[in-house]
Amino acid sequence: MRPSVRSLDSSFPPTTHSARRRFGGTLGLGLGLLLLGIASCGLSPESEAPAVADEPALTGEAQAALQSTPEVTDGEPTELLSTPIACNQTPPPGATLAPLPPKYTGGTCPKLVPGKNTIKSTGNTRTFLLVVPKDLKADELLPVVFLWHWLGGSADSFLRKGEVQAAVDSQRFLAVIPESKADMIFRWPFNIGDSEKRQEEEYKFFDDMLSCVSEQFKVNRNCVSSAGVSAGALFTSQLAQGRAQYLASAISLSGGVGDTASGLVKPWKSPARKVPMMVLWGGPLDWCAVINFHTSSLNLEAALEKDGNFFIECVHNCKHGEPPMDTPPPGLSKYGSLWRFVFDHPYWLAPGASPYKTSGIPTGAGFPTWCGIGKGGARMRSGMCPPASC
Repeated sequence: MRPSVRSLDSSFPPTTHSARRRFGGTLGLGLGLLLLGIASCGLSPESEAPAVADEPALTGEAQAALQSTPEVTDGEPTELLSTPIACNQTPPPGATLAPLPPKYTGGTCPKLVPGKNTIKSTGNTRTFLLVVPKDLKADELLPVVFLWHWLGGSADSFLRKGEVQAAVDSQRFLAVIPESKADMIFRWPFNIGDSEKRQEEEYKFFDDMLSCVSEQFKVNRNCVSSAGVSAGALFTSQLAQGRAQYLASAISLSGGVGDTASGLVKPWKSPARKVPMMVLWGGPLDWCAVINFHTSSLNLEAALEKDGNFFIECVHNCKHGEPPMDTPPPGLSKYGSLWRFVFDHPYWLAPGASPYKTSGIPTGAGFPTWCGIGKGGARMRSGMCPPASC
């Protein structure tokens, strides 16, 4: 029996049609590309036009907040001023620690600032938002979370809708929000038509952002995570394989993987290192265009379970819409439980291990009541929902 603080049952409502167990079915890749390209599949009830990669529409208020952080110099921290979280605890003797960040491919890293940054990555100009605690201390060691936006979104929309500035201020971490290159209809390389070369280019973008951020801030390399929404979540599942050597954890919000028989999304390929994950989606009706995110999330869970990865499952009933998170504890942002999951799963945990296996999902930390441990561990949420976005 899998431990769970809430003793959740293991039943899922069945899908309505057996054909929905395939991503594209007989519609074919070409039709899938067309339909998914015109859809704004994101976890927000608002419809947004995709932003141009090099010019994310950062609001004046958000820009002012992001640029209010003092400069931080490089060097080893003399004291851990972050909240006493698992990631910042001393690793046990003999534990495997995360490697140093990869070398920057662009030569010399540019000076990074809170807000919009531009770097050269494998010869391409790429942009991302860097979100830093407003009152960052000079000797504060910080986890890093990469946030990949949805198909119709942008780095700025993730910043605003994810309440990211409030999150980093209260829970003490750095957020890196990449802007998609906008050279492909899916925004991020995760589908079976994307070449390995293009996918590796995006992995190198991750490497370069991690390298430059680590060079200029005091980064806890044992607490580097990736989280994505919809298209960004589909890519996060690929990144969790392609860069498992650097990631301590990963979060999929209506994402997942394909299967080996058919579909639009690349399958799981069992990386050498096991990455703890949170797998969250909107139940059997979580669809966007021809993508069945219920099936893709279950595919991901099946792969993680087969490989012995630890994961928690969170299932709401609001289709392909913004997760209806429970009211967070005082002082935490709406998605505070996501960041808590990151902090509770440092790199040096033994393969397949989690503190939740013995103590359950933490109470009082804002985790939704519709989350549980392992495949089938969640009881799907019931109740009213905001309008779905797809």
